[in-house]
Amino acid sequence: MVKDKLAIDVTPRGRFKRLASLRTQSVLDRLRVLGNCSNPYLYEYSDEETRLIFKAIEDELKALKTKFVKKRGQRFSLN
Repeated sequence: MVKDKLAIDVTPRGRFKRLASLRTQSVLDRLRVLGNCSNPYLYEYSDEETRLIFKAIEDELKALKTKFVKKRGQRFSLN
């Protein structure tokens, strides 16, 4: 049986692949747009402001990574 290429895969795996791809591309696009603010001929900004921008992005990325990382080595015990 050949899957119709136009059919949307509604399995959890299919939904993840479709939505994660779209959302990842959206984040990358928005980061590129933010990068446009780095042009010193058009914008004025301080080192502290750029530090705050990257800290916010890095903090959010770290929080996101913890959601995806499987907790390895944890064992269940009633003791």
